[in-house]
Amino acid sequence: MSELASVAGLGLVGVGGPVRSEPGRRSPEELRELATTAGRELEGAPALEIARWAAETFGDRFCVTSSMADAVLAYLVSRVAPGVDVVFLDTGLHFPETLRVRDEVARRLPVNVRSIRPRLTVGQQDGEYGPRLFNRSPDECCQLRKVEPLERALTGYDAWAAGLRRDESPSRANTPVVTFDPRRGRVKVNPIAAWNQADVDSYIARHDIPVNELFRRGYGSIGCWPCTRRTKAGEDPRAGRWAMFEKTECGLHV
Repeated sequence: MSELASVAGLGLVGVGGPVRSEPGRRSPEELRELATTAGRELEGAPALEIARWAAETFGDRFCVTSSMADAVLAYLVSRVAPGVDVVFLDTGLHFPETLRVRDEVARRLPVNVRSIRPRLTVGQQDGEYGPRLFNRSPDECCQLRKVEPLERALTGYDAWAAGLRRDESPSRANTPVVTFDPRRGRVKVNPIAAWNQADVDSYIARHDIPVNELFRRGYGSIGCWPCTRRTKAGEDPRAGRWAMFEKTECGLHV
């Protein structure tokens, strides 16, 4: 299958897909100013209003990123920006249940799913870096399979939305609704930052939103299968991620 081949016959883009052009992009200084003002003015605003601001401000230079733990963010943004690009980082190490959510989102929602693969397959990575890199150097594995693909995928966008919530972990407790990502020189929008798990559950039930069935099996947070375990009663929802390491983030949001 070529790098630009569709995934699962659903028109999902392969390794990066067609490279988006950068002409017309706002300068980092302008983006920083936009983010600073919006972060202040939109704090406390409803999630849909935050998403609408991003869609109206950036148009087709705005995308959504999703781990496909659920489709809450994709659904929310699609209400104000039908056809919005939804970027999914297909690491090659996802649970089958996660890929099923991705495929369901592509079928059911008015969005354009871009499934972005790393430059190396898992087998190629094993050959170059040694097998089971995720066990020996999870930061390096995340860099290869998540961080670099995201930075490549964001070419052509001025802003991206993520589903971060303040209640997920101490490291996310101060997540702003809009901020400037200096590492990538783009605006980062977190429409549901102020939501809690009850808000998410209610939204899913009210709108019949696709959700990863692994949550029903005791997983509090879902990533790649080698680095994710079920959580125990009373644990932080992200305690099952990289449980053998002093690591709580893959690097996308740091």
